[in-house]
Amino acid sequence: MADAESSKALSGLLNGIAQSRYYGNPEITEELLKTELYPELPPNEFRALHDKMQGIIKSIVSADMDTNQIDAFLTAQTKKQGGISAEQSPVITKFWKNHKKKIRESVINQSRWENGLKSLKWRIDVKSQSRHTDQVNSSAAIVEMEIGTKDKDSEFLCLELNEMKMNEILKKLSEVEESLAALTQIQ
Repeated sequence: MADAESSKALSGLLNGIAQSRYYGNPEITEELLKTELYPELPPNEFRALHDKMQGIIKSIVSADMDTNQIDAFLTAQTKKQGGISAEQSPVITKFWKNHKKKIRESVINQSRWENGLKSLKWRIDVKSQSRHTDQVNSSAAIVEMEIGTKDKDSEFLCLELNEMKMNEILKKLSEVEESLAALTQIQ
């Protein structure tokens, strides 16, 4: 029973750290976590546990670990002097499996300064009517983009491109790709 309670408390601590550090919840404080999860633990021991778990989460997040990497990392942490216990390892693994995607998105959003592309939809249409008869039955690419950040309202951009304009864009994108490839080979 004590193991189940300690696992539950550790899971709560990890979730609390994620809430305050990655999800931006200001209501979750270190004091709240201590009083709710570890009321019997002396403040200095709780602080050490909190800092250790925060450091482990930070290491896992910064490396964006997959299942094999986290298993190897936590095994090394259990063997390390002052590391984690064998009982804590599966709790941390479960936490990461449940929160990996959401924490990753949060870290990306926190590091973004400008608007980003939120969605992109495209289709090819054939014109059935036009002022100019030579444009009838010609194809056009319709591109719809949603641009913005998570906190602000999005802006929508709709482009209609004929075959010639589409080829120009594809050529420019190919040039950008070649430039990026050349830059990455230099380094």
